[in-house]
Amino acid sequence: MIHMKQLIGSRKRWWRGTYPGNIYRFHDGEIVCDDALAFLDRLRPATADIVFLDPPFNLGKKYGTRRKVDDRVSETLYFYYMTQIILSSVQVLKQGGALYLYHVPKWATRFAPLLNESLDFRHWIALSMKNGFRGKDRLTPAHYALLYYTKGRPGSFKRPKIQVAQCRHCNKPVKDYGGYQRYIKDGVNLSDFWEDLSPVRHRSRKHRTGNELPMLLTSRIVSISGRRGGLLVDPFAGTGTSLIAARSAGMQFIACDKESQYLSIMIDRLQGTPIPKALDE
Repeated sequence: MIHMKQLIGSRKRWWRGTYPGNIYRFHDGEIVCDDALAFLDRLRPATADIVFLDPPFNLGKKYGTRRKVDDRVSETLYFYYMTQIILSSVQVLKQGGALYLYHVPKWATRFAPLLNESLDFRHWIALSMKNGFRGKDRLTPAHYALLYYTKGRPGSFKRPKIQVAQCRHCNKPVKDYGGYQRYIKDGVNLSDFWEDLSPVRHRSRKHRTGNELPMLLTSRIVSISGRRGGLLVDPFAGTGTSLIAARSAGMQFIACDKESQYLSIMIDRLQGTPIPKALDE
């Protein structure tokens, strides 16, 4: 069992002064129940190595105790709120840190110009969307957007390799690599099109009613931009998938969600995830 304390108030290094609310503290991080913007505004500037943003998409979905209508405000109001989130996230990010924003393309195109004003664009990563349904007057949506920006030159960047996709019938590569076979024996370099993952939708494999991010997504983000002992900030932590990825890579975390029931899920998941030995000493 991983040791965890429930406290009132905290003066850990990442807060501006003292955080006044309830804190759930682990050896390698803290989680709180709060509004994302209030949470970000209480963090010290230039603190995070990674800020990961997976906000509600304003599509009228139900999250925890909130009604569907709460996730369907006017586009003007939603854009204003997300603008404040992004500006606060930029302040929290340290020089060389990385910001990732996961969203649908419609909103990614609107937030990208705002990010371009303060950060350096690295990639628009397309994540294949399984089971997309076509709109009445548009093409079938086939990907989510993961915007990747850094504050100046990346302080940490590693390009993971992924396994060569093989035919399930003949066990041979699905693509013809010709004379380059010797270069892919240990895997192929990760590109900015990720077709090997999708949101967790089946109830047997997720921790809440709504869709959930796959572990591979947040683990990949951490492997690209994380560093051992660094800090990941997640203001829309949901069921804590990014926190599991951070811990597994030896990072610290500070996270928030508005739904108290999601904090219970995060706590349970973190309790069941071992801390790397170097951080547990």
